[in-house]
Amino acid sequence: MAFLNRRPTPLPTQLEDANAAGYTFHLSGELVPVLTVELQPGQTIFFEHHILLWKEPSVQISVRPLAGMLKRMIAGMQILITEARGPGQIAVSRDGVGQIFPVVLAPGQELHVREHQFLAGTDTIDYTWERVAGIANMLFGGTGFFIDRFHANGGEGIVWLHGHGNVFEKTLAPGEQIDVEPGGWLYKDPSVQLETNLTGLSTGFLAGSSITLNRFTGPGRLGLQSASPLLMSAGADNRDRSDGNAAANVASAAFGVLGGLAAGLFGGNRDEDR
Repeated sequence: MAFLNRRPTPLPTQLEDANAAGYTFHLSGELVPVLTVELQPGQTIFFEHHILLWKEPSVQISVRPLAGMLKRMIAGMQILITEARGPGQIAVSRDGVGQIFPVVLAPGQELHVREHQFLAGTDTIDYTWERVAGIANMLFGGTGFFIDRFHANGGEGIVWLHGHGNVFEKTLAPGEQIDVEPGGWLYKDPSVQLETNLTGLSTGFLAGSSITLNRFTGPGRLGLQSASPLLMSAGADNRDRSDGNAAANVASAAFGVLGGLAAGLFGGNRDEDR
């Protein structure tokens, strides 16, 4: 299906005194942007702890566990998230060149996001994840093993994301398709289907090889980023993964202790048995 001259649209890079879901926030900075949120008394946002830039002393910080802690530990994903409660201002930023932008979700609406690119969310947002289906996506799709899922539960909410380079949005019509370099997609509506497409090269010295692309089929929104996450913001992504690796190490140690206890109970008297 033709694009019908509907190219992906660039999202704004600067916002002052923006209002959504009862929150006031600001987006500023050109190279490494900053999100500043004006928290009213009782308002909360959640985010990964290493992205906190500054806050007013009146903003209270706490830690809350995420649902499915055991599965997250086994998968090497983070099991805790930081929560900030107003009143006061708080600012967060990733250590990487890119663009921060909001996605406003209506009550009951859901958004799928590439892993390690979530920045912050309001307290009306539920945060979970799903495994990318299909061995081809795992090996060749460039999406990682998981997709973050955000769901507005009980009211309108905001999810702030960080894109590498600049961010564009394409709204796909029903049945409309677009092929995207595996590092180029950032978020999608649940109605947008994702599959891996191997495009063969038939001429030149590359004949016989193929290009791996992610094919998206509408209807729904698709977010695109102009720089690959493999090249940009390596420090921030490594910290995301280090949090997950720490959780995985805890899980591994726990299973090791259980294994040692089991060996002691059932296999410790082999010499006597002989």
